[in-house]
Amino acid sequence: MKKLLTLICGLILSTGLFAKEHLPSKEEYKAFLNTKTLVVMDANPMSDFNFKIKEVMEAVWTLTDYEFISNDEFEDKRNDPAYSFLISTVATFDVDKTKARYNFLSLLLGETDTEVRDLPDLCSLPLSYLRVEDTSYAYKLEAFVRFIQNHVNLMNERPELIKANAFKYYNNNVKSLADKTLFLVKEDLTADLNTVGKIKNIYPYNVKIVTQEEVEDAIERKDESVVFMHKVGPEGTKYKARCYKILIGADSSAFYYFDYHMINKKNRDGLLEKDLKKMAS
Repeated sequence: MKKLLTLICGLILSTGLFAKEHLPSKEEYKAFLNTKTLVVMDANPMSDFNFKIKEVMEAVWTLTDYEFISNDEFEDKRNDPAYSFLISTVATFDVDKTKARYNFLSLLLGETDTEVRDLPDLCSLPLSYLRVEDTSYAYKLEAFVRFIQNHVNLMNERPELIKANAFKYYNNNVKSLADKTLFLVKEDLTADLNTVGKIKNIYPYNVKIVTQEEVEDAIERKDESVVFMHKVGPEGTKYKARCYKILIGADSSAFYYFDYHMINKKNRDGLLEKDLKKMAS
């Protein structure tokens, strides 16, 4: 996975900015299986994240025992190796030379006498830019949590895949798209690729422009015929930096494609022609 150069846990801004300097080890992935996972709730009790994550954990989580805690409780327990933490984090990338900040969903491992910045990061997925409403991703949380579980299992089974760009491994699945229907939410598309006709000029397989509710329904039904796109972009917020594009299976939550580009006048906020060409290869 991409190295998180700066990570701030939840809304605990007092922890400050810091760098992640090491990959998790195979021993840390194994140790996770003996922890209790504490799900750190958003400080806003009415957030969509809080409502959805409770549903998702009950329906999906099988790897460890779990419970829900507050940010204050996280501070009290983060140095206990008996715990792991599923938590919303904030990341910046110094290498990008921008001030853009992103929400990630992270699985961290508790560790004795360790600052928050150095807790082992077993898996982190981009959710949104910092000031984008959580309604933009909450309906996909079930798929994200499923993926995190599957990723941890894969790293335990195949520790040779533990590396800085581990998510690129999943791009091998792009060859399986021919038998799937690609669900795209219109808000995630650029003006150049906002109709099925425009997309089909480049991408030869089944594609459908859908609502968020249709994506959520496909995830809940574990529809094996559907792959949907998760796009992370500024959505009208101040900074224009990375645009993440991830294709996820509605049934297994397997990744079929993972990439990002820097937003500029040529490469806008959304799916690009070059993405479709890679998906169709």
